[in-house]
Amino acid sequence: MQKSIDYYFWLNSDWAYLGAHRLDALADRLGVKVNYLPVDLPDVYRRTGGVLLGQRSPERQAYRVAELKRWCRELGMHVNPAPRYMCPDADLASRLVIAALREPAPITPLYTRILEAEWCEERDISDPDVLRDILRRAGYDAEALFQRAAQADIEAIYRRNTDAAVAAGVFGSPSYVFEGEVFWGQDRLDLLEKAIRLASPAA
Repeated sequence: MQKSIDYYFWLNSDWAYLGAHRLDALADRLGVKVNYLPVDLPDVYRRTGGVLLGQRSPERQAYRVAELKRWCRELGMHVNPAPRYMCPDADLASRLVIAALREPAPITPLYTRILEAEWCEERDISDPDVLRDILRRAGYDAEALFQRAAQADIEAIYRRNTDAAVAAGVFGSPSYVFEGEVFWGQDRLDLLEKAIRLASPAA
């Protein structure tokens, strides 16, 4: 049976953006499946003792910026630590990604475009027109996907994802769960790979 990674992420997560393509490369390399599970991170925080970025101490906020700069240098990527529209309501974007998971196309190009719009392009990802533009540019039928994302079953999946994240011990984004073990943060991808290799000696 093919092994899998439960990947819990927030559509406002700069760290998920930094790790997205490396996660897919890891999965391809090791032959494991990724279950893409967008979550309502503010709800996860409420239930696990997390603190939203704007409510953290100045020291913690400053360290986040320093770490982002380090990782951007390390990965050769760009992230604006304080974009104009930082961490708006991500519910619609999350539902759209969940709806798009039913399409045959890989999901990473879509959700990373959404993250890139926020963290690199100064765009408001809570704005339906911005999301329609992203969908069209990614090759989707935007209106059809909007209709699907408004259905009750998509909202139910979003809530189940969030409940499942809390039940699995997840408290931040991105988090990767492999065989019951939680790996929090894109800086834990190497440790995730080692765990998969240990569980699959032929990998």
